[in-house]
Amino acid sequence: CCAQLWLQVPECLRSGILLLAALTSLKGEKLPNCEEVWKVFQLRQIGPAKGLPETPRAGADLQVCTSKNLTCCTKKMEERYQIIVKQDIQQVLQTSSSTLKFLISHNAATFQETFEMLIRQAENYTSILFCNTYRNLAVEAATAIQEFFTDVGLFVFGIDISTEELVNRFFDTLFPLVYNHLINPGLTDISLEYSECIRMSQRDISPFGNVPKVVMGQMGRSLLSSRTFLQALNLGIEVINTTDHLQFSKDCSRALLRMQYCPHCQGMTLSKPCMGYCLNVIRGCLANMAEIDLHWRRYIQSLEELSSTMHGTYDIEHVLLSFHSLVNDALTHASINGPKVIEQVNKMCGHPVRKPTLSPGYSDQNKDNQGMKMSARDNEETLANRRKEFMKSLRLYKTFYGGLADQLCINELAAADGLACWNGEDVVKSYTHRVVGNGIKSQSANPEVKVKGTDPVINQIIDKLKHIIQRSQGKSFPKHEKWGLLQTGSGGSMDEQVSGDCDDEDGCGGSGSGEVKRILQFTDCKSHYSTATYLSSLRGLNLHVTGIAMNFILICIILM
Repeated sequence: CCAQLWLQVPECLRSGILLLAALTSLKGEKLPNCEEVWKVFQLRQIGPAKGLPETPRAGADLQVCTSKNLTCCTKKMEERYQIIVKQDIQQVLQTSSSTLKFLISHNAATFQETFEMLIRQAENYTSILFCNTYRNLAVEAATAIQEFFTDVGLFVFGIDISTEELVNRFFDTLFPLVYNHLINPGLTDISLEYSECIRMSQRDISPFGNVPKVVMGQMGRSLLSSRTFLQALNLGIEVINTTDHLQFSKDCSRALLRMQYCPHCQGMTLSKPCMGYCLNVIRGCLANMAEIDLHWRRYIQSLEELSSTMHGTYDIEHVLLSFHSLVNDALTHASINGPKVIEQVNKMCGHPVRKPTLSPGYSDQNKDNQGMKMSARDNEETLANRRKEFMKSLRLYKTFYGGLADQLCINELAAADGLACWNGEDVVKSYTHRVVGNGIKSQSANPEVKVKGTDPVINQIIDKLKHIIQRSQGKSFPKHEKWGLLQTGSGGSMDEQVSGDCDDEDGCGGSGSGEVKRILQFTDCKSHYSTATYLSSLRGLNLHVTGIAMNFILICIILM
């Protein structure tokens, strides 16, 4: 029908129409001006402006952005694009992970500060106990207290110290002082050898009843859990830092260049890649990173499980802030069973030389906790609540690595649905190639990127995640679990500490003095004490943990 109509048109008119069509065709094929390309190149500070073409040219020397048409790119421009596209994708990666990274790093710092504060506070509580209730022991016990909490801090922050040994060492050191001033007052000028014999006999005689074992159980598990929790958070930061600065393969870099900047060579500086095209390129480039997904999910799950076990009698906040109550129970037990302890010491170490003393060697037990007035703590400020809120937020990022490539394309890189887009060669209505899935196995059919093997850096990160997952799941806890089941001996006040019935994540009450509180009102701590001598004993200690040890001195000096 059209052909018949065309034949009915006069010949001269037909000639005019054909000429107009030819001119229009030539106008449509007019090559783009390079002015916009030049402006974007300078605006983005991609490279020096010298040598940029003002008009299109042949691109026979181009390696990636090849085209049958004339081009606005030179070989040097292509090289600069190759550099900048890597920076672009790393910037996009860092932006996408910035909220997650801040969440973990901020909470890691917060938890570490909280642990430091709790250790200092627990040391203060213990020092005040001696200042108020066992004054004749206070000065001599200061070194044992300082060393114990220094070791606690070292353990929590990563130094390999046996929690069982540090607890035993504390009670070993405390025993000769308790024996001389509390159990068998009046002993003076006893030899160092005799005092050492008393110290070494502590584990056999068990003057403090079951308290040391209870402390071992609570300290061992709570400190190890807190230490593992901190290490896991620091590993999370390491994982994000590593993936933020991932080194891309040569084939990936070329694919990114083709996707992001090759359109510029054709004068299309505003075009964006098609969604399917973007997914193929980014999934190919992040194929190794997608392998982290499964382990990242398990990592967050193991953190949740670890966090759920850090409650009740194994919440580090409860354990540290009730330590002074356990120490008081231990000293009370030793005092009540004094005659039996004396008999056992005499059998093991012999009889010491006695000299009379003018004053009693211990204070009235009824003054226990006098001056230690504590106010109720705010549940909103508890460590358990902070941990709950953190895990609630972290749970939202469980699929972060599995969906990362898709998020980059959807949020940053690809054209919106329905818009004309770049397919690697031209601007089209839609991308027609197959879109592959995430992960290395899916990349064999990727038409845009060739993925060769696994990345050793990613493999190393995955191995670290596997290791911390095992630790977080309690692979290191069996011994401490056994301690947690120990029943109390004589003394009558320890059942609450080992019953295991308290599972309130906000903490449980401590033995001997009711619920553990946060705030103390310091009372007198007047004793004959050489500050210079004590300060000299701190030389050589790490300044970070030495600060913890200084609290007893400050309490006594301020209140003198």
